[in-house]
Amino acid sequence: MGELGAQQYALARHVRDPGTHAPPPGIEDRRLKVYRELFYNSIEGLLAGNFPVIRKTLADADWHALVRTFYADFRCRTPLFTEIGREFIRFLEQRELEEREAQAGDPPWLLELAHYEWVELALQIAEDELPAHDPNGDPIDGIAVLSPLAWALAYRWPVQRIGPGYQPSAPPDAPTLLMVRRDRTGDVHFSELSPLLYRLLELMRHEPTPSGRQALQALAAEAHATDLTHFTLEGAAMLQRLRDEGVILGTRAA
Repeated sequence: MGELGAQQYALARHVRDPGTHAPPPGIEDRRLKVYRELFYNSIEGLLAGNFPVIRKTLADADWHALVRTFYADFRCRTPLFTEIGREFIRFLEQRELEEREAQAGDPPWLLELAHYEWVELALQIAEDELPAHDPNGDPIDGIAVLSPLAWALAYRWPVQRIGPGYQPSAPPDAPTLLMVRRDRTGDVHFSELSPLLYRLLELMRHEPTPSGRQALQALAAEAHATDLTHFTLEGAAMLQRLRDEGVILGTRAA
């Protein structure tokens, strides 16, 4: 590494973590301060925009300490601004694993709330192509094709309720089950799922993929349903609703 490269490396280390790394010699602090504030404020602003609930819920000192640790210590895999939110989640995942035994001071719901907030942007920019399907197929007797732009999510914490006025210290007994989907106009919608509907979607993703009727029959057996005919009729109504919402695109083409 030449002299110029060494100076650039020293400057980058100082801008990322001025409390640990001294600046390169010969540069007045007034000029360095411009770089320090410019780079940090850029990252902090991006994260605050990606995670507005977390920003409002954490105390200022806690939020900035979290961002500075991410900014100084975490090595992102991509320079794309649209991916900074995903990189922040990777940082929180790593932080949770490394500090589990040390009982880090992060709120226990922080990682899940970050994922919940990130999902909307992730779906907005997702470029998944819709798989081949028959839009007029029968989702009961055919094999339903699920949209890659509809995500069934399960959280330990009630992430849709957490905010400045509600910060639980322990997760509830039942998980939070959500459907997040992008419609044809590009808008992202959130809705709660019942445990039965969440499980039905799981069954419909199994390989070999069952027909809608087979998935409902398997679900009825798991739920110990006594009236299979009524259960199947109710299930058919659920499948139709999923189709109307775009979660089910149609059926697998012959």
